[in-house]
Amino acid sequence: MTLAEFVASAIPPVEGRHAAARALLDTIGVMLAGASESAAASVQQVVAQESSGLQCSVLGTRLRTSATNAALANGTAGHAHDYDDMCFVSLAHPSAPLVAAGLAIAELSGATGRALLEAYVVGFEIEARLGRAMNPRHYQRGWHCTSTLGTIGAAAAASRLLGFDAAVSVHALSIAASEASGLKENFGTMVKPFHAGLAARNGVLAALLAQAGLTASGSAIEGPQGFLAAMDSESSALLPFIADLGGRWEILDSGITVKLYPSCAATHPALDALLDLKYRDGFDAADVDRIDIGVDAITPTVLLHEHPSTGLEGKFSMPFCAAAAVVDGHVGLATFAADRLADPIVAGMRERVAMHVDPTLDAGAPPLTQARVQVTLKDGRVLGAVANGARGYPDRPATSEQLAAKFLSCAGVALPETRAREALAALQCIDGAADVRTVIDLCGSGGAT
Repeated sequence: MTLAEFVASAIPPVEGRHAAARALLDTIGVMLAGASESAAASVQQVVAQESSGLQCSVLGTRLRTSATNAALANGTAGHAHDYDDMCFVSLAHPSAPLVAAGLAIAELSGATGRALLEAYVVGFEIEARLGRAMNPRHYQRGWHCTSTLGTIGAAAAASRLLGFDAAVSVHALSIAASEASGLKENFGTMVKPFHAGLAARNGVLAALLAQAGLTASGSAIEGPQGFLAAMDSESSALLPFIADLGGRWEILDSGITVKLYPSCAATHPALDALLDLKYRDGFDAADVDRIDIGVDAITPTVLLHEHPSTGLEGKFSMPFCAAAAVVDGHVGLATFAADRLADPIVAGMRERVAMHVDPTLDAGAPPLTQARVQVTLKDGRVLGAVANGARGYPDRPATSEQLAAKFLSCAGVALPETRAREALAALQCIDGAADVRTVIDLCGSGGAT
């Protein structure tokens, strides 16, 4: 089965739709929380100026705009806090682009909730298969998979919602392959969340262009000068990784990692271990002489900021995240506000945190998923823990209660509490929605403009 045939004819399992519904709930929550962030506000300012069509909603605001601009704005907001979910096969944040693109096309077409969830699954599967073929080489080379693989996943989801057959889907995916980009050097800046918006926007645009008759090479992904070759794929062949499309489902096998801290996923195993030690042994910042955190070889290519000067840089700083966890006992949205970044106690603790590559960690484990934490206390005690994964990972999934609490916390940034609870209830039943626009309407009328 080709990628295009899968887009057109795949029948996602019920369990896959359930996983997609959880991802949709979580992602719309972080979109609402991110709608007032600087990166999202910048995009909203541009789309407000360019809004010739008013079909689609920018969540958490009163803005209505075109499908492509809505996807751009919502995708950026969804990744603005780095609180959106992860997949350790694609090494991407899959849901911000997939949900943003899916919502735009669903609102444009009046799709059902089931159709939206099936489109999400189709996009997720294609993105994950590309990840299996291309990573870790593609990611290590400097490409941001949320944007590169996410563009093709978003195009697949949009194509599915628009009802394309395999012939038209080929063109949409191939157009998306020429649009895809995103550089890891921009991690810790507003451009990183913008990457998710670009992936969503470009995926929607690719599908709409294919619908309008724009054609592209059928070998744009696997050809000798195609996506895999140009973007330094680990494998030059895609077929071994897609042979069982429709028979095995990545969304069920590899799963989705829900983030319970609004920081880079590479910080999460260490944060889990450090917080567990803190609660078990009862130490605080004044008791700590130093903290040493061992990580895999890829983590330092992501956590670039030893001395962060902004909240966005703080999300990509192991010393800052670890220091905040020790000082505050938690890591949340408020952790990355300017006052916490400048707090002298947090700053002092940060200088006592060191990150290094630990060669004894399991080389066969997925990147960014392990940490060895050692806390040396001033009284001479040495506390240690090894983390393999973190809470929220597929083998330790977030509970329904945790997802609901996270959604309400995030949605409360943009919506009144009553409206946030109405949106939560509607999203929990999204599979049965006759028209997704009734759910989107609950999320699109916040206080921002």
